[in-house]
Amino acid sequence: MTTGKLIFWLDELCEEHNDLVGKKCANLGELTRAGFQVPPGFALALEAYEKFLTATGAIDEIRQHLTEFVADPSDPGDMPKYAEASRLVRAIVESKPMPKSIEDVVARYYDELCRKVGVRDVAVATRSAGPTSHPGQYETYLDVTGKFSVMDNIVRVWSSTFNTRSLIARARKGLPLEYDPIGVGVLKMVNAQAAGIMFTAEPTTADSSKLVIEGTWGYGESVVSGAVIPDGWVVDKAKLKIIERRVSPKPAEHELPPETGKTSSFDITHDRQKVCLSDEEVMELTKAGKRIEQYFGSPQDVEWAVDSDLPANNIVILQTRPENFRISFKGF
Repeated sequence: MTTGKLIFWLDELCEEHNDLVGKKCANLGELTRAGFQVPPGFALALEAYEKFLTATGAIDEIRQHLTEFVADPSDPGDMPKYAEASRLVRAIVESKPMPKSIEDVVARYYDELCRKVGVRDVAVATRSAGPTSHPGQYETYLDVTGKFSVMDNIVRVWSSTFNTRSLIARARKGLPLEYDPIGVGVLKMVNAQAAGIMFTAEPTTADSSKLVIEGTWGYGESVVSGAVIPDGWVVDKAKLKIIERRVSPKPAEHELPPETGKTSSFDITHDRQKVCLSDEEVMELTKAGKRIEQYFGSPQDVEWAVDSDLPANNIVILQTRPENFRISFKGF
C-alpha cells in the first residue's frame, strides 16, 4: 500500500494500514481511534524508509557491499561475518543525512506534536514498526528531544534493520539482506512508574476466563527481556476478582538516564520491594484488557505502563498484538 504521504497522525490509522506504517503503528492507531489511552504521536510510512535509502544512494552502497558477502547463517563460526557486515552497512545508513523532502515533513509534525501536548521540544520515543511482527528484533530510542535529534534517531531505527540479528534472520529465511522496510512511530515519552505485559487469556493454557498481568517498577524492558521475575496477577475476567497474586523480589528496575536514549538497570531500594501495582490499578488494567480483546476479537498480548505524569486515569497502552499461546512467561 502506497499513498505518496510519508507521515500520518496515529488517529488517521487503523488495522488495515499495517502494510503502510507497520503493525505496531497501525494497531496503536486503531486503539487511539477506539478511545484507548495511547501516547500521542505520528508514524512514518514504510515508503519513507524506501525513499531515504534511494534518495541518499545508501541502497546502492549497501548492495555493492553485500554483493560479495558469503556466510552460512546456520554456522556459528560465521556469526562474526554477519556482525562485521552489520557494522559496515549501519555505518553507511547512519552517515546519510535525511533528505530535505523528508526532513521538512518530520520537523512540521514534531512541531505540531509539541504544540498539541503543550511542551516545547517534547521528549519522544522513536519505535520500529514492521509490517510483520518481529518482537525485539529492531531498535527503539527513548527520551529523544528536539526535531534534529528526532531525525537522527529515526535514521538509527531504519539502520537497525541491518543489525546482526536481523541480517541472520533474513538469511535463514532466504530473503534479500539489503532490504527490509519498516515504519517508525514517534510517540510522546511515558514517564513509567511501572510497566509490563498483560495476556488477556492465560498464555500457557489458552484459558479465556483468566487474564494474566506481569509488571515491575520503571520501564517494562526488564519484564520483556526476562531480567527480573516480575510481580504477577491472575484475574477472573467475569468476576473482576484477583485469584492469584505474586510479589517478587525485584533487584533492579529499568530507568532512563539523561541523554542516553536507552534504559539502564538500577538497584531497587528496600522501600520499593513492594508490589508495583495497587489492586485498583490491576482492575483498571483488567478492564482495559477486556475491552481491547473485545475490540480486536481475539486474545491479546498487551504492553502497558503507569504514567506518573498523569494525575488520574494513568494506565497507558503501548502496544497490542494477537496473543501467541506458545509464548513463554514467568508463570506462577
